[in-house]
Order: sequence, then structure tokens, then C-alpha cells
Amino acid sequence: MTPAKSYIAKAVCAPPVLAAQSACAVANRKEPVPELKRDIITLLPRLRRFARTLTRSAQEADDLVQEACLKALSHPDQWDDTQPLDRWLFRILRNTWFSELRKRQVRLGQGHVPAEEAAELVEMSTGEASAVAGDLQRQIAALPADLRSVLLLVSVEGYSYAEASELIEVPVGTVMSRIHRARKSLAKRIAAEEAVGR
Repeated sequence: MTPAKSYIAKAVCAPPVLAAQSACAVANRKEPVPELKRDIITLLPRLRRFARTLTRSAQEADDLVQEACLKALSHPDQWDDTQPLDRWLFRILRNTWFSELRKRQVRLGQGHVPAEEAAELVEMSTGEASAVAGDLQRQIAALPADLRSVLLLVSVEGYSYAEASELIEVPVGTVMSRIHRARKSLAKRIAAEEAVGR
């Protein structure tokens, strides 16, 4: 089973209580859930990539994607099918992560993993390209969460500024400002690193 399919398998094979809740939600939904499941499966790589930028940890990202898929499958009636499914899932993912961060602030001894200890965002091959990609990932991981998430949505996922603004529920000007600050910060950090390396 591929990693993408294993996420959905975990989400679909929920405990009996969640399965019962999901069955009730499905009964009230016009659109068949198998189509929703299929569409979610196709979005899993993008969800996982976004989750990794939020969490800075592969394991936490996997857990976050699984939880977001469970929420989506448990409440399909909350999806407005006039809107793209990916926006709804990204919003669930982001809101679930923010809820987790709020919970961690209450608990003692938990918090962010330092960027230098975080798992890499992608698997590395050998060579100079891997070193450059690893350096860039560390630089991106060091950015504040609000800059990091907007940078991923626009530069990696290909959302327009307007789509990203709708997704993260901030004005378009804020998205543009965050993209500018993220790119400027990355350029400054990379230039400083190169100056030290010379």
C-alpha cells in the first residue's frame, strides 16, 4: 500500500464511534462519500507537504493529515461543493494545527521542535543538489509560521494571492506582504550563509 493510500485507510478505518457519526453525516449528504474519498486521496501529497511545513516534523505531519481527513470524512456535509475541495481540506488542516498549538501551550513540556532538529521536508538524494535543497529547507523552516505557510501556498502549491488569502482568511495585501517578507528574509539568510562560506 502506498503512503498516500495508507493515510486514507487510517482515516476510513476509524473507530466504531467515528464510523457511526460518519454514517449519520453521510446519510444527510447528497454527494456520495466514495467520490469524496477518491478526491481526498488525490490531494494527500499536497496535504502532507503543507502539513510538513506547518509542523516541521514528518511524523506530526502524517498525524495532522490523518486527523484532517477524519474530520473531512466525518463531516462531508460541511463542504460547500461550489468551492474547490482542496481549499476546504487545507483550511481544516490549518485550523487543526492551530488548535493543536493552542493545546500545547496549555500542556507543560511540549512545543515546537527546533528547526535544526526537524525532519527534512523531502527525502534527500546524494550530491550538491541535496545539500542545497537541505539548506533551503532549513531556511524555510526557520521562517515564522505565517510567512512559511503563505510561501508554500503561493510558491509551491501555485495558489494565486487571492486564493491564498481566502484559504488562510487574511486580506490579499497581507498575503502579498508576507510573501515579500518571506522571500526577502530567505534571500538575506542565503546571502549571509554564502558570505560565511566563502
